Amino acid sequence: MTMTADQIEAFLDEYQQALSDFDADKSASLWGVPGMLLSDDFVGALDSRSAMAEGLASGYSFYRELGLERVEHTLLGHEDLSERVTRVRVLWHFYSGDELLVDGNYEYLIRADDDGPHMYVGVSIDEMDNLRRLAAERGIQVPG
Repeated sequence: MTMTADQIEAFLDEYQQALSDFDADKSASLWGVPGMLLSDDFVGALDSRSAMAEGLASGYSFYRELGLERVEHTLLGHEDLSERVTRVRVLWHFYSGDELLVDGNYEYLIRADDDGPHMYVGVSIDEMDNLRRLAAERGIQVPG
């Protein structure tokens, strides 16, 4: 029951579209409960999809102020950790039109649940540093 590269790509395509559409509810539906985010600056676990959607939506004004219009991804690698759990490494690309604004590396733990794959852990490796640099270049205050 391990996930194939095609299944992972399809899942990431769905998440990418939800992010590009600024659709917090759809993005949150792709997370398992509880879902955990981890970075150098933040650690938090959310125990409902409505809380996840609220958290995702809270960053949208900042992304829009930066000029973000769409998101794409590159699957950098994946490794099955068990029959249902896969570690996935993704490079997210944030665009304004055709202009690449910034990239951000993530690792996820994705579990193949009975109703489809869900992310349970997301580790932001360098996204915030890259967004801070972009915000400074554009004279935009990073929410805090």
